[in-house]
Amino acid sequence: MADYEGILLGMGNPLLDISAVVDQDFLKKYDIKPNNAILAEDKHLPMYDEMSSKYNVEYIAGGATQNSIRVAQWLLQIPGATSFMGCIGKDKYGEEMKKNSKSAGVNVHYYEDETAPTGTCAVCVVGGERSLIANLSAANCYKTDHLKRPENWALVEKAKYIYIAGFFLTVSPESILLVAEHTAATNKVFAMNLSAPFICEFFKDAQDKALPYVDYVFGNETEARTFSKVHGWETDNVEEIAIKISQLPKASNTRKRITVITQGADPVVVAQDGKVTTYPVVFLPKEKLVDTNGAGDAFVGGFLSQLVLEKPIAECVRAGCYASNVIIQRSGCTYPEKPDFK
Repeated sequence: MADYEGILLGMGNPLLDISAVVDQDFLKKYDIKPNNAILAEDKHLPMYDEMSSKYNVEYIAGGATQNSIRVAQWLLQIPGATSFMGCIGKDKYGEEMKKNSKSAGVNVHYYEDETAPTGTCAVCVVGGERSLIANLSAANCYKTDHLKRPENWALVEKAKYIYIAGFFLTVSPESILLVAEHTAATNKVFAMNLSAPFICEFFKDAQDKALPYVDYVFGNETEARTFSKVHGWETDNVEEIAIKISQLPKASNTRKRITVITQGADPVVVAQDGKVTTYPVVFLPKEKLVDTNGAGDAFVGGFLSQLVLEKPIAECVRAGCYASNVIIQRSGCTYPEKPDFK
């Protein structure tokens, strides 16, 4: 299994999820929309303590990219197959994160910032739907200097597949481009996620700069529709949008871009070569749904776990659907000790 050592690298915002089932009044008090992902503003800052004191909270090592990498590692069950870089603070949450990631089997190379606390993400669950409010703190302090250190750049050189969620565009677009250019020059696979409507809206330029390097674009139907609107495409049709994204210009012509859009309980849309294939998801009765936090990240992790094994797309999607199905039946982005994916 030495061939698989460090095959998959993730870079992103490591956040400690503070997850709780809350009520509508709490969402209203902090002006939070259901099923959305936003960055915390000043008005949101008191909510982290309020959640901890008022509700039954769980702490889980999170952040979109780190979630996907942990899930890929879990499905692969190959020691040392995955690695991850991002920035944490030197504090108890940072220690918790290190412990959590190492026990998940991910080779983490965190940049530890002396001045900012470890980033947190409030996961507010109401009726199974999750809303995320991320307070990036230290995650926002990632520097390309860390990436360029020999022991960290070695992870980039070792990896054959690199995945970065769009959220990292708000932190270090320079790091993304360094890695993207490396993947294009060395014929590796580079994957990114649209991540949230606000990324498509407010970080459009950074996203547009990275996209030519991206071989696999992931997203959900809301993000796809926002992307379409921002780019002036007059269509709300997810299949059409997926094709258009797959046909945007590419830096390297060695492989064509593939777009993968999830739609909750509706079929997964995969666009390649100007054609769309849809894949049904695993049906889950409403009473089995615990919360949707991490469902999209888990889908990507499952997909990547099979992609690095060079399995066909249908198999990658099946693993993605399996992983997200497991995750939504549990609290937060967590999973049983061993997968039973056949």
